Amino acid sequence: MNRTKTKHKYVELDENHVPTIAGTTMKVIELVTGQMAHGWSPEELHCQHPYLSMGQIHSALAYYWDNKEELDADIERREQYAQRMRLEAGESPLAKKFAHRL
Repeated sequence: MNRTKTKHKYVELDENHVPTIAGTTMKVIELVTGQMAHGWSPEELHCQHPYLSMGQIHSALAYYWDNKEELDADIERREQYAQRMRLEAGESPLAKKFAHRL
C-alpha cells in the first residue's frame, strides 16, 4: 500500500489521497465525525480508540483544522450519499414488520 507523508507527523495519504492515521486504517474523517457526533474531547477519543496514541489523535485533529474546508466538503458528500442510499433502499423488512405490530 503506497502512502504519502504529510506535514502532520501521524497523518498519511493513502493511494486514493485519503488522509489516514499513520500505522492504522482509520481515516482522519472517521475520527473527526465521531468527535462531531458525540462532542468527544481528545481524551475521550482516546478512550473510544485506545489503539490510537494521543499524538496520533492530536495530529489527526490538527490535520482536520488545517484542511477543514476540504474535509467538511467530503463529510457533506458522504452524508448526501448515505441519504441517497437510504432512500433508494426503502424501508427495511424488519422495520415494516415492527411498523405493522404497532
